[in-house]
Amino acid sequence: MLLVIEVGNTNTKVGVFDGTTLRVSWRLTTRREQTADEYGMFIDTLLRSRAIEPQQIDGVAISNVVPPIQQTLEWMSEQYFRVSPFCVEPGVTPAMPLAVDHPREVGADRITMCVAAITLYGPPLIVVDLGTTTRFDCVSAAGEFVGGAIAPGIAISTEALVARAARLFRVELVRPKEAIGRNTVTNIQSGVVYGYAGLVDGLVERMKAEMTGAPKVIATGGNARLLEGVARSIDQVNEDLGLHGLRILWTRAQAR
Repeated sequence: MLLVIEVGNTNTKVGVFDGTTLRVSWRLTTRREQTADEYGMFIDTLLRSRAIEPQQIDGVAISNVVPPIQQTLEWMSEQYFRVSPFCVEPGVTPAMPLAVDHPREVGADRITMCVAAITLYGPPLIVVDLGTTTRFDCVSAAGEFVGGAIAPGIAISTEALVARAARLFRVELVRPKEAIGRNTVTNIQSGVVYGYAGLVDGLVERMKAEMTGAPKVIATGGNARLLEGVARSIDQVNEDLGLHGLRILWTRAQAR
């Protein structure tokens, strides 16, 4: 079985693949201060809770955008699973050409998600990652990563709004019934949900005009379901896109 770890700025996703099947996955809070032993013991407990023994893990693949914990994760893999992990490096992948000004600036998460999207859906593509940031990754018809856009994430923007406006307060981020809010709660919900749907639709429209073919739009990330059916440009939601990308890249690395 393959253990995959996708570390984001806010959340870390952990999954286990049995062949090509994602057997189980968890979404955790990213903690920069944890030691290799703490990560190892915690993941060991998660696995055993689903009747998976640590010795069944014969490979580990990591995508990480938080550099301070990279060595911690590598030590954890070696100490608890007795394998050297496969790590996706920023700006380095033989699986997908990076047709941008500075390839080394392309994060590991963008690579894994785009590789998965190409494999699962075929290019051209626009991958919209609705996580800590709202990120757009564009893949040409030739399968090249050609760039994208980065905007503040939904949660970040909402927290900033509440922090800077004295009379506003935190609300549950759900889709309101109407765009016109009738109270403070639905005003905020409308502004956030429909506002971000407009941001996604507007940027996707502009990007499609600059790309050849008919790009499919795949949404992923922790807030993808929130905009499903709201942002009209989204063709499909796949919350596990990054995990599948790790499996695909690990499999290709083993074949080499």
